[in-house]
Amino acid sequence: MSEDPSRILIVDDEFSVRDSLTHWFEADGYFVGAAGNANEALRKLDSAPWDLALVDVKMPGMDGIALQKHLHEVAPQLLVVIITAYGSVESAVRALKQGAYDYITKPVDPDELSRVVRKALEHRRLTVENQQLRQRLDEVSGVDEFIGNTRSVDRVKALIAQVADTDVTVLIQGESGTGKELVARAIHAGGHRRYFPLVPVHCAALPDTLLESELFGHEKGAFTGAQYQRKGKLELADGGTLFLDEIATISQKTQVDLLRVLETRQFTRLGGNRMVDSDFRVICATNEQLERLVEEGTFRRDLFFRVNVFPIVIPPLRDRVDDIPLLVDHFVRKYALQMDRNIHGVSEKALKTLCKQRWPGNVRQLENAIERAMVIGEGEQIEVDDLPFNQPPTSVEPSGDTMADVERSHIIRILERTEWNISMSARILQIDRATLYNKIRKYGLRG
Repeated sequence: MSEDPSRILIVDDEFSVRDSLTHWFEADGYFVGAAGNANEALRKLDSAPWDLALVDVKMPGMDGIALQKHLHEVAPQLLVVIITAYGSVESAVRALKQGAYDYITKPVDPDELSRVVRKALEHRRLTVENQQLRQRLDEVSGVDEFIGNTRSVDRVKALIAQVADTDVTVLIQGESGTGKELVARAIHAGGHRRYFPLVPVHCAALPDTLLESELFGHEKGAFTGAQYQRKGKLELADGGTLFLDEIATISQKTQVDLLRVLETRQFTRLGGNRMVDSDFRVICATNEQLERLVEEGTFRRDLFFRVNVFPIVIPPLRDRVDDIPLLVDHFVRKYALQMDRNIHGVSEKALKTLCKQRWPGNVRQLENAIERAMVIGEGEQIEVDDLPFNQPPTSVEPSGDTMADVERSHIIRILERTEWNISMSARILQIDRATLYNKIRKYGLRG
């Protein structure tokens, strides 16, 4: 018998049936309970959880069909298998319509009943496991909250909530670093497609020829170096959301191809002739004014109308200065957990310094500043000297001939090139963030 056996409740007014089925399923390793009528079954259901109920139809008082309805209301996850000597199409249809898992007539074939029970319990196990996995997925893959309580941020939050559980195409506009991808992820996570992938395409990072292959995929032999078939982002987004970041940068030719896909949700891979269907939602983002680009003739008017169905404009950080303390607190807690640092906040002077900055890089620049301060800070609070303002530049010339001297100068050079963007620097250096944190502390780098 397993350590945690499935629990089966047998409901039948005949003692011989209850007794034989009890011994039968106990021998198979199940925990079995028995009830002689509907009222007794409901009392047992109140006192303990059950996985499966085998219910006779013909019983004095409340019959099995009526009992099944009550069981479904009281314990929706309980599976019910109807057993009766008075089988009829009508009663079978009624039972199944009310949610019965299966319907068996007497005399019962032992092997058939055992098969039905095993199948029903496996179905229940998979259903419960699926619900638990989805709940865990919601918990662990949730996106960072769009933080702030100014009126402009409340407006963005309201628009996210309004559009999330639809398939409407969204255009997110805002300066670089304002959190456009965060808003896209929040929209995806709040909708019915959240259990399917959000597939980002960073249009500005790829030349036109590579972007075409990235979007549409290609067949083997489509071009030099195409040694195998490759699915594109359009195909990978099937069921989920396609996020086109910096859509204003795509070429006129790709705009035409993309417009056709957005209208039909069909495309062909490069080098192929078979039409591929893909059901995806579209979210676009840009730091450009698409209306101006339309007037200049660099962005197609018909594509603009296709993507600008539900616009969301994210305000720059300089227009929401009152949110800076909330953002700083969030980033301090985030990186204290990631770095296992005993830093709990910022000093009053440091916070005033942060609030006075113009932040041309917006929230991303603020986050980089806090992450850097968390790396080099030595106290329990971030101080002004930990912030990357008015700091003398660190020399990038090697101060010695050792490998450590060369490594230190190279890390400084990369950090300064990325304006102390830890994530980007770690990618360039091909090390993880924790390793970079340790090297910054090891070499005493302060920017």
